[in-house]
Amino acid sequence: MKSNKLWGGRFGNQTNASVELFTSSQLFDRLLAEQDIVGSIAHARMLCKCGVLSENERDMIVSGLHKINKEIESESFVWSDRHEDVHMNIEARLTELIGDTGKKLHTARSRNDQVATDLRLYVRKYIDHIIRNIDRLESVIIDLAEREIHTIMPGLTHLQTAQPISCGHHLMAWLEMLERDVQRFSDCRKRVNVSPLGSAALAGTSFAIDRRMTADELGFEELSNNSLDSVSDRDFIMEFQSVAALTAVHLSRICEDLSLWASQRFDFIQIGDDFCTGSSIMPQKKNPDVVELIRGKSARVVGNLTAIFVLMKGQALGYNRDNQEDKEPLFDTIETIDSCIDMLCQMLPGIIFNREKMRLAAIDGYTTATDLADYLVNKEIPFRDAHSAVGQAVAHAAHQNVELSNLPLKTLQGFCDKIEEDVFDILDIEGSVKSRNHFGGTAPEQVLLQIQNARNQIEARRKNMP
Repeated sequence: MKSNKLWGGRFGNQTNASVELFTSSQLFDRLLAEQDIVGSIAHARMLCKCGVLSENERDMIVSGLHKINKEIESESFVWSDRHEDVHMNIEARLTELIGDTGKKLHTARSRNDQVATDLRLYVRKYIDHIIRNIDRLESVIIDLAEREIHTIMPGLTHLQTAQPISCGHHLMAWLEMLERDVQRFSDCRKRVNVSPLGSAALAGTSFAIDRRMTADELGFEELSNNSLDSVSDRDFIMEFQSVAALTAVHLSRICEDLSLWASQRFDFIQIGDDFCTGSSIMPQKKNPDVVELIRGKSARVVGNLTAIFVLMKGQALGYNRDNQEDKEPLFDTIETIDSCIDMLCQMLPGIIFNREKMRLAAIDGYTTATDLADYLVNKEIPFRDAHSAVGQAVAHAAHQNVELSNLPLKTLQGFCDKIEEDVFDILDIEGSVKSRNHFGGTAPEQVLLQIQNARNQIEARRKNMP
């Protein structure tokens, strides 16, 4: 019994039903339908220009593809495992609609360059989408930072209280991580935006095609240089997954901050009830499950990165069916990053900061000790000597269970006779924060400058987005 596959001319038997199910990818690669149709339309128009298709055949194919797109959008399209993948499902339906002319669409191309083109179009689309979403999250963070610009909190090293900082300064540190992610996605996009269409199975095609025409129509900036590499290359997915994994790590770190701040031990913030859950056994519990899930989902994205690296590491050049497995991790990464960013955008504006609790925490732990050392340096004491004297003062204050600012002037002068009455100005946490008044510092004036620069940067980027 002869094979009924579109590629089945060489085969004398039907595909085993178990094999058909095992090898089918249409359940997940149908997500590429939009890109597959757009690429096929560009290919048909190019074939007409090159004399392979007549204008009437081109118009029939383009019209049929538009109809299929509407069917897919309305969810009336009938997908079948018998047709294996998104490409064969669409081509089979096209032939049903317009007859034998539909069979001409695959002239001068292969599923190898077709799927590579679809994936590049898909990744490019979602790079732009993710950048827009990060911009949205950055705007939320900027507004929050401006609101809390005068809120003082402890800056931590080793999770130990270190120096007092503006809460707005801490929030703007989140933005810096995300801004680097935007830059990496933008740079990744350049290498994604290369057209492999026309490479066919691996060697190119004997038809006199116009690769530049299809590249221009699909918005690709460059043409791939080597047909064998074109169908083998999944670097662009690995690079995208790498950037996405780093973004997921940044989102996780933001959520780790939020999780700590929401705990009773910190009690710096209150997360809205609508973004928390309770316990099935402990009625008093209010758990920050959203931030914990975002933190946990970073593991999925990092795992997806590992999957694509392992998938590619053993493949000889040329297309291999292994690459059917490149899509599900990619789709999952995009969906995961998208949902995590969206959750933060919704949750962050409603967070309430416990400003007095944060201020008291910034006082506790001798956070102005560095200011005292700097004060002594300004009195011409070598820094290492100043460091030693302040260390002794902190040890004495800790023994007395008081803050540095509560030590009498005479006691402080016992550690260094250069200390004068004005020392208490710098031992005040507000004064400490304001004194860091240089570019990138925590002084409110500098934080406001960071905010203004960030807003300008986002606005300029939005104007230039595709």
